[in-house]
Amino acid sequence: MVGQNRYISDAVIRRLPRYYRYLGELLNSGVTRVSSGELSERMGSTASQIRQDFNHFGGFGQQGYGYNVELLYKEIGAILGMDHAHDVIIIGAGHIGKALVNYPNFVKRGFNITAIFDKDPRLIGTQVSELTVLSVDDLDEYLQAHPADIAVLAIPKLQAKEMAERLCSLGIQGIWNFASTDLEFDTDTCVVENVHLTDSLLRLSYRLNNR
Repeated sequence: MVGQNRYISDAVIRRLPRYYRYLGELLNSGVTRVSSGELSERMGSTASQIRQDFNHFGGFGQQGYGYNVELLYKEIGAILGMDHAHDVIIIGAGHIGKALVNYPNFVKRGFNITAIFDKDPRLIGTQVSELTVLSVDDLDEYLQAHPADIAVLAIPKLQAKEMAERLCSLGIQGIWNFASTDLEFDTDTCVVENVHLTDSLLRLSYRLNNR
């Protein structure tokens, strides 16, 4: 495992979930060993890049022998925090919030959505899958009784910063932000991952326009 004070670049961190996903596919296919070259063909990367990435965390492989797929999958999963479950709440019961509640792979990955909140009286009390939409007015009381690790923000951007600060003060450690604004915190107690769905679509548009 990497030391807590060792810097790992964002580029490496962004590649880790892809390694985890591809290794999971190999594991499900019954593959027991894989070389960096074979993995690079699936990743669209280079074998050298893969070895460099893995060396940040201790290597995992053996020269000329490749990687044990199951062991590497577990090791990268542990680095990503997949060796323990995370309780998640969602703020915002609109289209994005509802879609996330109904996405089955979160539970498979250990992300347990325990509650969804909104401030709209028309939505409070309605059902989203097996969850009842709760009022944001009850957020403090809920988190005192049911602590969560992660909060998802699926609310308008003008409300996002204030809500994020409130969530961090209530003990939330990570925020997955779908509001169309970048949030940043100068604290190690609460980290933010900003998600911009339109950015991905614009990148696709660029690639179509520049083929």
